[in-house]
Amino acid sequence: MAVATSLSLNGAVPGGRGYRDPATSTQSRPAREVSDSVMKILVLNSGSSSQKACLYEIGATLPEHLPICLWEAKIEWDRGTAAMRVKNSAGGVLTEQLPVTTRERVIRHLLDTLFVGAARAVASRSDIDAVGHRVVHGGPHFEDPVIITPEVRSTIDSVSAFAPLHIRAELEGMDIVESLFGGVPQIAVFDTGFHRQMPRSAAIYPGPYEWFESGIRRYGFHGINHQYCADRAAHLLGKDAGSLRLVTCHLGNGCSVAAIRGGHSLDTTMGFTPLDGLMMGTRSGSVDPGILTFLMRERKLDAEEIDKLLNQKSGLLGVSGLSSDMRDILAAISRGHERAKVAFDIYVHRLRTAIGGMAAVLGGMDALVFTAGVGENSPEVREAATSGLQFLGLTLDSHANRQPGVDQDIATADSPVRVLVIRAEEDWAIARECWRLVQRTAQVTTGN
Repeated sequence: MAVATSLSLNGAVPGGRGYRDPATSTQSRPAREVSDSVMKILVLNSGSSSQKACLYEIGATLPEHLPICLWEAKIEWDRGTAAMRVKNSAGGVLTEQLPVTTRERVIRHLLDTLFVGAARAVASRSDIDAVGHRVVHGGPHFEDPVIITPEVRSTIDSVSAFAPLHIRAELEGMDIVESLFGGVPQIAVFDTGFHRQMPRSAAIYPGPYEWFESGIRRYGFHGINHQYCADRAAHLLGKDAGSLRLVTCHLGNGCSVAAIRGGHSLDTTMGFTPLDGLMMGTRSGSVDPGILTFLMRERKLDAEEIDKLLNQKSGLLGVSGLSSDMRDILAAISRGHERAKVAFDIYVHRLRTAIGGMAAVLGGMDALVFTAGVGENSPEVREAATSGLQFLGLTLDSHANRQPGVDQDIATADSPVRVLVIRAEEDWAIARECWRLVQRTAQVTTGN
């Protein structure tokens, strides 16, 4: 690392959420020097069933185009085993099936491959300048990215009940990074942050107003990718983001649709938790709350059983009885499996309903965006979801839909509304936010 600025990152930007005056800070980590010319930023994206990580190198200015990832890794947890795949930009690849004694041990092993083995990308731990974490829920406390301090970590922990599996994994990742990389600055980027400025009419549930006052509100999720897609759509269309009305569809194992105008989120389908809204892989999405009280009263289900039912045994898996994976559902449909077809039809019906609703919020739309695993890779879902939406000014090009490239427009030439397929780049979006925060903090520290 070429050092030009000595910077102690013990707090967030002065005046921002999570900021602490260094003069009164109890932070015990040693200060790390951060370069103002080249930074290596490691991103951890911790989920309940997977762990992703990427390493980016960013110079004195943000690149116009997505940079090559120097090192990327993924773990998929499956009961007692962890399938790990690591590769670097030089072509080195490492794949392993690991027994899971503890999640922490597997992640430590994963991070060791940064500087040891066939896929290594740096010489030592000290080459890492900052670490960014995707944090699924900022609760009522956090909107903007913030440097992680003991106080910030404690506050994130205090909202773990909102998304316990995700936040537990994310906090564990922070602890592992601290133990492996010492005083490297760690930065939390919140999945809920992009939606925090939704109008109250969209954010407040129609229960007692005390709910809202106590932090029970619609937060929305997938905000990191919805925001990235809005920026990327503007670039692809050659338009200013402030002039666009976009409906963005993040369709993966978790699914959400957002209404974005002028670069700001006006509404989204997920709510207080990531369970709300669309039908998903194993999550039900929105259901009548009366069903839950019925199950509690008549079938004596407790909160834990209902939580498991809605989050792990519903959605595509629950209806089809086969799988939570859209690829498996489509394959089963081709074999004549009736419940797989029912699951697909429900999924598409709810998606189309959401698209129409978000277009109504915006008063029309300039582009419809499909992103994430299903959104990027399933022409069947895109075709079914857009069928019949010509009244909104949208016409899909069937040939382009079947063979889209990366970040492509698949609408017909004469369609007033464009249809874009945009690759989800959450990790790069997080790295970009980390770079910006470090630069702002450096300017405050140096007085520039």
